[in-house]
Amino acid sequence: MKLITFRRPDGTIGHGRLVNDSLVEDTGDGDLSSVVASGEDVNAAARATYELAELNLLAPVLAPPKVLCVATNYQEHIVEGGGERVDPARVSPKIFLKPATTIIGDGATYEIPEISTEADWEAELCIVIGKTAKGISEAEALDYVFGYAASNDISLRSLSVGYERDMNPWAGFFDWLEGKWSDGSAPIGPWIVTADEVPDPQDIPVGLSVNGEPKQKGTTADMIHTCAQIIAFASRLCTLQPGDLILTGTPAGVGATTGTFLNDGDVMVADLGPVGRLTTLVRRSTVPD
Repeated sequence: MKLITFRRPDGTIGHGRLVNDSLVEDTGDGDLSSVVASGEDVNAAARATYELAELNLLAPVLAPPKVLCVATNYQEHIVEGGGERVDPARVSPKIFLKPATTIIGDGATYEIPEISTEADWEAELCIVIGKTAKGISEAEALDYVFGYAASNDISLRSLSVGYERDMNPWAGFFDWLEGKWSDGSAPIGPWIVTADEVPDPQDIPVGLSVNGEPKQKGTTADMIHTCAQIIAFASRLCTLQPGDLILTGTPAGVGATTGTFLNDGDVMVADLGPVGRLTTLVRRSTVPD
């Protein structure tokens, strides 16, 4: 089942299910947070129906409790960045946080902030957590998944802070981390595909194009750490809550490899096959000299 959050023609926010490519059944007010947390309304009677074109799609979960992301989870992405292949048995997932203010929906515009001239794309599979999880095993981890969505971990590859700085490994690490935090840099959508329709999350294509030009082409089968391993590991670090989002890493093909970055007017499409196609528009703010 494909579940969506949308703005109705009257301006109010609702949620519902996509019946086919164009028909939406409205099943409740607000975003999908309550549905994710309790399973309510998944099969509720429709209060109204709309043509998809009548609605403005929003991020399925507008204010997730946490947005967790996994760095360097594809071997070829490590290699393209100048690193060496790793032994999956000897490395743990590298998990970091993005603020909830990074969340935007399908068709929304990402504005490259003035603090950077190098915004990059990273198409990723997003896991939507459906049940509270703490210290769970890998074997049971997928039982805690509500569904999956397409996502894009937009990353600033350099920061222009406005003054000369001493650069060292710590400064470089925090530039990388803080480059993940810009507003709107975690597009999610256009919907959540419920877990029952994704029998194997390690069999999902992950691609991305910019202005129709293919940039990334991979598959979740190439992940160093599987979805189940990521969930289990994350649950040892912190309590996972319903509505938490986990972005699972990106395959090779990011712009930093060739020094190619996003520009004003660009259109990105993250294509995750049966999970969905996520479109993000790009606008550049004024960059200081």
